[in-house]
Amino acid sequence: MAPESRSAVALAILSAVLFGASTPFAKLLVGDGLDPWLLAGLLYLGSGLGLSVIQGLRRLRGRASEAPLRRADLPWLALVAFAGGAIGPALLMIGLATTPASTAALLLNVEGLATLLIAWIVFHESVDRRLLIGAGAILAGAVLLSYQGGPGGIGVGALAIFGACLAWGIDNNLTRKISAADPVAIALVKGLVAGAVNLTLALLSGAHLPPAGTIAFAGIVGFLGYGVSLVLFVLALRGLGAARTGAYFATAPFLGAVLAVVMFHEPVTATLVAAGLLMALGLYLHLSEDHAHDHVHAPMEHEHRHVHDAHHQHAHGPDDPAGEPHVHAHRHARLAHRHAHYPDLHHRHDHEA
Repeated sequence: MAPESRSAVALAILSAVLFGASTPFAKLLVGDGLDPWLLAGLLYLGSGLGLSVIQGLRRLRGRASEAPLRRADLPWLALVAFAGGAIGPALLMIGLATTPASTAALLLNVEGLATLLIAWIVFHESVDRRLLIGAGAILAGAVLLSYQGGPGGIGVGALAIFGACLAWGIDNNLTRKISAADPVAIALVKGLVAGAVNLTLALLSGAHLPPAGTIAFAGIVGFLGYGVSLVLFVLALRGLGAARTGAYFATAPFLGAVLAVVMFHEPVTATLVAAGLLMALGLYLHLSEDHAHDHVHAPMEHEHRHVHDAHHQHAHGPDDPAGEPHVHAHRHARLAHRHAHYPDLHHRHDHEA
């Protein structure tokens, strides 16, 4: 695996750690009687406000370190904020209200599966048999966790979490379309818009703001588990594509489940262990993938943070920034070669059946 790919994998896993840890803490807040929709708003507002501080500190440095969001990015960003910032968290909080935290944490593996399938079917990312078998193992674990037996079948809380995962799968693939832009700006806008919308709707429906200490705690959980996590996720998308970033992100529920067992003294049942083993198998199959073949880079022009590696052998104009890494619009000439790669910003080519 190339160094840049290893770096992207590390970013995806760190993003998963932060998000996975946020689930049992969100369950703690829901258990205290906080309205689920209101909590979703507080989590995202914490994300947006925290990242606003980070963005302000970055601007004090003066020099742009990432490509800015452009007008063409705004429709994609609006859809990201709606699917992943409004629908997803509201459904998750509803699911957490009636689902054990450890079970809910493992059910979030479905997000990686939804991301992979949408990337494969809709956006035509390359997905081989190994990834599909891994996805099947993850799905089997999720079904095992959610099935309650008897006439109740699949629980309503589990269905709500499945819906949240689908919304985030759509969100992840749409975010891929704008992942060349500043990840802090993407996460900041999503946090502020989604937080404001969720909070307003919750208050209009009769919810009441909790004490200041609870608001601050929710804000910190949101900043780390939704804001910083999303920034790292966008950076990983650049290097891995949506399907594989979603697969690596599937490590999040395992941490969340372990924390839930510790925090809430939930029993370690045979079902929980069996589902965890199935999901671990699926994750292993995803992590151990090796993808290399002859491929052709079509000519393209875009703007993103980069260094002059094998894919960036372009000339600089007098107004382009010096030093590396740097940001400017640049053009790629046609290039044909072979090496191990993922569907990153420069490898979104078609594959033969």
